[in-house]
This record gives sequence, C-alpha cells and structure tokens, in this order.
Amino acid sequence: MKRDSLRILTIGNSFTDSLAQYFPQVAASAGCGLVFERANFGGCELERHWSYIEAEEKTPICRIYRGGGTKLRDLLARGWDIVTIQQASHMSWRPESFQPFATNIRDYILRYAPQAEVVIQQTWAYRADHPFLQPGSDWGIDQAEMYGRLTANYRELAKKLNLRIIPTGYAVQLSRAAEEKPFVNYDPALLETLRWPDLPPQAGDVVGQCHYRKDMESGELRLWRDLIHLNCRGQYLQACVWTAFLFGCPVSEITFVPEELDDRDAAGLRRTAQQAVDEFKQEKQG
Repeated sequence: MKRDSLRILTIGNSFTDSLAQYFPQVAASAGCGLVFERANFGGCELERHWSYIEAEEKTPICRIYRGGGTKLRDLLARGWDIVTIQQASHMSWRPESFQPFATNIRDYILRYAPQAEVVIQQTWAYRADHPFLQPGSDWGIDQAEMYGRLTANYRELAKKLNLRIIPTGYAVQLSRAAEEKPFVNYDPALLETLRWPDLPPQAGDVVGQCHYRKDMESGELRLWRDLIHLNCRGQYLQACVWTAFLFGCPVSEITFVPEELDDRDAAGLRRTAQQAVDEFKQEKQG
C-alpha cells in the first residue's frame, strides 16, 4: 500500500549522503511527501556511530551530530517514521564488524523514537577495478564475493533484529547484469600512460567516476578515481529504490529524470529499481 508521506532519518555515511542528489525530486514526482534528514559521517562504521552515541550520553555538553549542533537523541525525538542504519562499505563484507553495535544502535533509536521503523540499507560492492578487489590484494576477494558476503551479513542482521532491508546493493548488481555494454576491468598499467584529459574506462557501471584534481603542493593535475560511490546513474537508481521500497510506490509513477541522464537509460534504471524491490527476499517476519 502506498504511503503518501514519510519522515526519514538516516544514521549512516556517504552511502546515504548520495540520496540527497535525487531522492527528494524522485519522491515528489511520484506524489510522495518527504522530509529527509541525515545523521551521517563519511566512512562511519556502526562501531564509530555507537562510540559517538556513548560519548554524547556520558557527557551532557557533548554534541556530535549535525555538525556538533545536536545530540542524536534530540534528533531522534523529532518524530521520524523511518530511521535507517547500515554498515560502512569497507566493513560490510566482514561479519564480525556488525555486532553488538547494530543491536545497540537499534535499541537506542527505539528508546528515543519508539514510533519509528528501523530499516537497514543494503550497501553495494565496489567497481571491479578497485585495488582492494584485485588479485593479491589484502582483502583477497573480487566484486562478486564482496557482494555475496555483504548481502549475507545484512540478511543475518535483518533476521536477528527483525528488520526490513532496502535492496540498494541488489539493484546495483542487477544494473550491472543488465548493461548492454558492461564495465570491463583494465590493466592497472594503463593508469601510468594517461595524461589529461584522458580517462580510464568508466561506462557500464552505476558505481564510480574519474576526473583530474590539482595537487596543491606540486601544482600538477593528478587522476582521481572514486571506485566506491554511486555516480549520477547510481544516485538515480538508489533514489528510485528508496521511493519504491519505502513509499510502496510503483516506479511507473516516478516522472523525474535528471538532466544528466538519457531518458531511455533512466527508464531502464527505474525498471531495475522495481525489479530489485520485487525480487529481494525479505527476512522480516510478520
């Protein structure tokens, strides 16, 4: 059943900050009212969030969230319908990193926002050319194994805490499989041959983007590769997944298309978002 409006708070990191780009416009175009706020820190693990909460509780004057302007308990008291949690991406494939922090945070949320539904966002696997996913890296896994492990961890957490999962990571995997010309990894030696404005391959994935930045010490332009975060295609996909999942809104009602995206591509991303929401098995019972 479609929900006409929601108040949503994220307790996360940059993997929910990416929603700020298109989520409000996507939801509004489907006739959904949205109040969306973030209690995020870049790269913040569940353990670090819990350490911030403990610090705020131990010291009356300690305020860490919203740029040091408020305690999380006061932010939680503002009447949210949905509060989301997630693990930081670099720890998401490590099962030992989730507990007891996720349970502690869930309990804390419900203490100060008892009316809210706590929901997990499933994060996603990095792009295939990320150094941590290459043969011989310290992680010792590839993209498929990263996805498989993080998904198993989120499913186990959802089962233990009886929470629903927003299947963003599954949507990313589906989009990769649906690409007409999927991203193909390249020899890292290529990077040593590139000069501005040349870039390594980027097309065929909703994750990753590359550009040049000036090194402020040397004054030289250096290639910068973000192989972790969603690009504009991925941000649109994520916004459509969240709208379809949380509002119960079919993607056919979403009319917003960013200027950065081709209409045909955007339609395909919406279909992928709906497929992810329809297919991803939920562990929450009753």
